[in-house]
Amino acid sequence: MSVITTESLVAALPEGIVITNPATIQNYRYDWSRDPDAGTPLAVVRPTDATQIQAVVRWCAANRVPITPRGAGTSLSGGSSAVDGGIVLSMERMRAIEIDTATRVAVVEPGALNAEVKASAAQHGLWYPPDPSSYEICSIGGNIATNAGGLCCVKYGVTTDYVLGLDVVLADGELITLGGKRLKDVAGLSLLKLFVGSEGTLGIISRAILRLVPTQPAKATLVAMFPNLEDAGRAVVALGRVARPAMVELMDKASINIVEDAYRMGLDRAAGALLLIQSDAPGPAAAAEIAMVETACSENGASECFSTDDPAEGEMFVQARRSFFVALESRGTLLLEDVGAPLPQLPALLGGVAAIAAKHRLEIPVVAHAGDGNTHPSIVVDPTDPDAPARAALAFTEIMELAISLGGTITGEHGVGRLKKSMLPAQLGPRVTELNRQVKQLFDPDNILNPGAIL
Repeated sequence: MSVITTESLVAALPEGIVITNPATIQNYRYDWSRDPDAGTPLAVVRPTDATQIQAVVRWCAANRVPITPRGAGTSLSGGSSAVDGGIVLSMERMRAIEIDTATRVAVVEPGALNAEVKASAAQHGLWYPPDPSSYEICSIGGNIATNAGGLCCVKYGVTTDYVLGLDVVLADGELITLGGKRLKDVAGLSLLKLFVGSEGTLGIISRAILRLVPTQPAKATLVAMFPNLEDAGRAVVALGRVARPAMVELMDKASINIVEDAYRMGLDRAAGALLLIQSDAPGPAAAAEIAMVETACSENGASECFSTDDPAEGEMFVQARRSFFVALESRGTLLLEDVGAPLPQLPALLGGVAAIAAKHRLEIPVVAHAGDGNTHPSIVVDPTDPDAPARAALAFTEIMELAISLGGTITGEHGVGRLKKSMLPAQLGPRVTELNRQVKQLFDPDNILNPGAIL
């Protein structure tokens, strides 16, 4: 078998685009999931335009070399883990953003950060709603690849609801354009939506057209404390019947204390759970919506409620919620879950996770985009406990099995990646799993695009 070298790839691209230095390559092997099975690639390629992406893909296709597309590397499911002998295709240099105010869209390259798109839109009185907790550091290309959600998706939807067009480089190097600056378009099959959430397994995004909306109104905030997690879950179900808040976030006792340990933000350490709820209804309607939400919380066991219409004060609580994952990193090795269930099953999902934590003697703090039933149990693996990794692996699988048993999903927004692919057939069933494989085979017959992810 001949050994593949990168000389011809280096020669085909401008100087500095291809990186083969081993020390630098090491920095691109992992994403935030720290997948223990991440490989060592031949090279890292950092293109600056679509033509260079095409050149890389054609070289990889000719040499049967796998490609791992990468945005900012904030994936929590191993979706951008490197593959041995492959190419990591990093989009970090493709950051251009153009705001078209006439059609209210942003034309964005994949390496642009979510926060950068928001800031550019805000300069024109517009807003890009999808807002993962990592919005300050995650890329639009990665958001599209995983169909990312976030804190506001309970009211405003997820990434796919804002993608109007994509330029995609296929596995043979051809560049195709899907959609455009059109709010309505039903011509042909919806291939555009097929690429959103495909985690780089069908094609490589080189440009996106994103729908923008008018700037979000000022928000009113309610913080409700509960003696236990199940009451908080029941309150979420109840308030969903009477209101449509812009945000419904949950923190359990463990996550509250983890954030307090790290940042001293003044959260109530004694609370069994906290709900953070915001309304952006216009004018007096916000106060009315908050009042309805407070009633629902009180009727379902809230021990204390605090409300404010001061945006800065409300944002302090939002920042506490967003800080959780960063604060958690100091606790040890992590297995990060992203399971969801139909909203009426949220209390059962929360209670079931707590039971799994007790069964396996593990710390599993939970935060959640509770308004849409999407929870993030985070399994902490104590490095001083030799049996903890095995117990954590069992808990990781059991939490996904619990979600499926409740009619839910193994991933609400992080993607399947490499860490959850073994459980995907259990959710989809054999026929739908096979259809997924057939779609992958159609677009990528030689399996060079992010092999090992999803399937």
